[in-house]
Amino acid sequence: MEKNKSKINKESSTKGERPRPVSNGVKDFSTFEKKVGVSFRDKDLLTQAFVHRSYINENPKFRMGHNERLEFLGDAVLELSVTDYLYRKYPEKTEGDLTSYRAALVNAHIISDAAADLGMNEYLLLSKGEAKDTGKAREYILANVFESFVGALYLDQGYEAANKFVGDSLFDRLDYIVRKGLFRDAKSKIQEKAQEHAGVTPSYKVMRESGPDHDKVFTVAIYFGDEKVAEGSGRSKQEAEQKAATAALKEKQWR
Repeated sequence: MEKNKSKINKESSTKGERPRPVSNGVKDFSTFEKKVGVSFRDKDLLTQAFVHRSYINENPKFRMGHNERLEFLGDAVLELSVTDYLYRKYPEKTEGDLTSYRAALVNAHIISDAAADLGMNEYLLLSKGEAKDTGKAREYILANVFESFVGALYLDQGYEAANKFVGDSLFDRLDYIVRKGLFRDAKSKIQEKAQEHAGVTPSYKVMRESGPDHDKVFTVAIYFGDEKVAEGSGRSKQEAEQKAATAALKEKQWR
């Protein structure tokens, strides 16, 4: 299968180097900073972007918090950066098309792939148990760390630096996504059909969260206005939304 690599990854001369531990147990991010072409003023902010909640649970005396607030901020910065880029790149496309492109570009698989290309996996601070899981759960952790890094970079150096990082890491993947039609996922299809047949844009609501912090399962409902159409569950909100959208397509018998 074709696979685009980020410009950063292509130009990097540090690929394959592993982070060096320092005396306080925190990893040395200097190699990573060289790779992405960014030097943080606040090194603690950079480190916190890689701290998973499970690490704090296992190391309660660790001097920093986990990265979930940074992830929340980074998600918003990422969405603005991608939205602005798409708006300028495709002046002839409709709002629906641009929404589909954006959803495909910022989904967990694409973002985690970009994070892996940048070597973020080598710098994660995880519990011992979480560190052993390299499957689907790791994919979502990497996607979240990518977002938390964007949030940290925004706080440290402002929007322009964060926007440049997002562009260098993700935008060269867009042509491949459009060419292969990868933007036509379940969420994109249900939005298109709902607007066509019901005149509404679907919305999603988290109904339940279960399981420990490091292994949560989210249940999300999809709504057409006030009508609850279907539910879906997954290891991340994104996965649960996709499954809810798939269930809604089946419920409405839309293909």
